[in-house]
Amino acid sequence: MTTQQHRIDTGFGAGSTTSDVLRGIDLSGRLAIVTGGSSGLGLETTRALAAAGAVVVVPARPRAAAQEEVRGIDGVEVDELELTDLESVRAFAERFLSSGRGIDLMINNAGIMACPETRVGPGWEAQFATNHLGHFALVNRLWPAMARGGARVVSVSSNGHQLSDIRWDDVHFRHGYDKWQAYGQAKTANALFALHLDSLGRDAGVRAFSVHPGAISTRLGRHMSAEELAELTAMIDAGPTNSGWKTPEQGAATQVWAATSPLLAGRGGVYCEDCDIAEPAAHDTRLGSGVQVWATDPQRAARLWRLSAELTGVDAFSR
Repeated sequence: MTTQQHRIDTGFGAGSTTSDVLRGIDLSGRLAIVTGGSSGLGLETTRALAAAGAVVVVPARPRAAAQEEVRGIDGVEVDELELTDLESVRAFAERFLSSGRGIDLMINNAGIMACPETRVGPGWEAQFATNHLGHFALVNRLWPAMARGGARVVSVSSNGHQLSDIRWDDVHFRHGYDKWQAYGQAKTANALFALHLDSLGRDAGVRAFSVHPGAISTRLGRHMSAEELAELTAMIDAGPTNSGWKTPEQGAATQVWAATSPLLAGRGGVYCEDCDIAEPAAHDTRLGSGVQVWATDPQRAARLWRLSAELTGVDAFSR
């Protein structure tokens, strides 16, 4: 099977920052939505896009705390959104669509990692619901504005996808919860979502990408004990294909690059890392460089789309 998963020699790398990848790029008149854009890599992304001239909408919960985090950044708007609540997703999308504005950049950045077994909504596993299903519903509800803007959509995945394919027989871990396998499944879902969205949206000028930001110390690890964090750090440090730890500015660079780079014109559906398209990973790679075959399979991507539409009751492309 042929693959588009090959580096294109962008001139950037693991040490590149958001400032590096945006040098010479003017985003004046462009509108971006960044979920989770008030903390961690999302906040760095918000700062970078706003500094390049974009209007950045940050949907977050709680709204007041998010407003405080982005205070002083010109061109940023904050609205209320809880990704695990489909009614909240619908309400945010309706408020945005009523403004009549198009979306140029959509960055699905919000997420959780390795949390204790948690059920949300109708009993959904929280990592799959937050990282994937909420964003699936949000993008489908915002589709008219994205099609109007010919948007680029960036789905923030992770090399954590290497920990698990989709568990088709038990996506919500009703039998034997494993927080790392659940995280891996959610990150695989992020990549497959971008792959299928790209195939559906390209005729409207909408292209989609998934990205691995790299290893960065943020609040994403807040559910882990000190011992678990030390074990994970040791695993990452020992990985022969890892590019090392990044600063938040370096970690946000790949999603900003994927959202804005002219080098990706005419491309889409690929998984990116270190500000370039990633190569295929060796089958036994865990938390290393490259993308596993299960995260780039169009048939899996189409199957996940159908499942997600069934679960959320939302599909902008249904006939």
